[in-house]
Amino acid sequence: MDAKQKKKLIWQLPFLTLLVVGSILIIRQQRSAPYQHHEGLVFGTVYSVTYQSEENLQSAIEAELKKVDDEFSMFNEHSTTSRINRGEQPQRSAMFNEVFDLAQTVHGETDGAFDITVAPLVNAWGFGFKHEQMPTSQQVDSLLKIRNQYDFSAIAKGYGTDVVARLLRSRGIQNFMVEIGGEVVTQGISQRRLPWKIGVTKPTDDSLSVGGELQTVLNITDMAMATSGNYRNFYYKGGRKYAHTIDPKTGYPVQHSLLSATVLAKSCAVADAYATAFMVMGVERAKAVLDRHPELMVYFIYANPDGSNGVWFSPALKDKISE
Repeated sequence: MDAKQKKKLIWQLPFLTLLVVGSILIIRQQRSAPYQHHEGLVFGTVYSVTYQSEENLQSAIEAELKKVDDEFSMFNEHSTTSRINRGEQPQRSAMFNEVFDLAQTVHGETDGAFDITVAPLVNAWGFGFKHEQMPTSQQVDSLLKIRNQYDFSAIAKGYGTDVVARLLRSRGIQNFMVEIGGEVVTQGISQRRLPWKIGVTKPTDDSLSVGGELQTVLNITDMAMATSGNYRNFYYKGGRKYAHTIDPKTGYPVQHSLLSATVLAKSCAVADAYATAFMVMGVERAKAVLDRHPELMVYFIYANPDGSNGVWFSPALKDKISE
């Protein structure tokens, strides 16, 4: 090593030392910072956020959720969606267009199984705001032609979860879990210094959600997860069970063996939309979509002919199943 190189190295040493010391301090701060936890109501359901930070971000989190609610909530009469459904023509924000475009993409990828214009049919079957008589075949045919009423409920919760996750990342937070109505985004590790563990509920006829027995637990980190199922939102009429998942093509509640679809993806909005689509499609048609989308992982629970439950999951998910 010549004198010039030695001189250069001497000048670099203080900067290298500062970098190492700074990294150690950051790591220590990350380990010692407390985990904050907030809960509240949004989109007609419950949100829960846990994150490691010295700063309390509840106000900022709720401000972000309000932005999403103001665009997509059907419970908010002033939201962009509610206004469009009333025939108004409000200015469409970048957020609205982002979710609308994603919905259209998933619609195409699932051969129409995911459809944000299915709201009139959902209401007609008694799963929306209106609880009327069951529709006649003529009414179903008529409602199938209505495509100007939007319902983002099958993607908005997932998107809202993504929005909160983006906020936390923008504040430099590395360890967190965001959950809205069962849709989840995680990053880093939990307060127990372990990967985040998320349960998949066992499908039972539990419309009041009082059971909560778990089918399995998944070790999830740096991923988003959404679950859709027919085992909580349903009713019986005339001795027949009607599930809340409506096939946008037929206009009738789906009748197949798939009970629950859990999807893991990089985006919770994507996972949310595909979970809904797969509940419309059933196991075999969903597998065909998965062949084209290896970036998605799924955990399906279906009913066997003898009444027992069966499970099928993506091979890539095997090492994430903890029990």
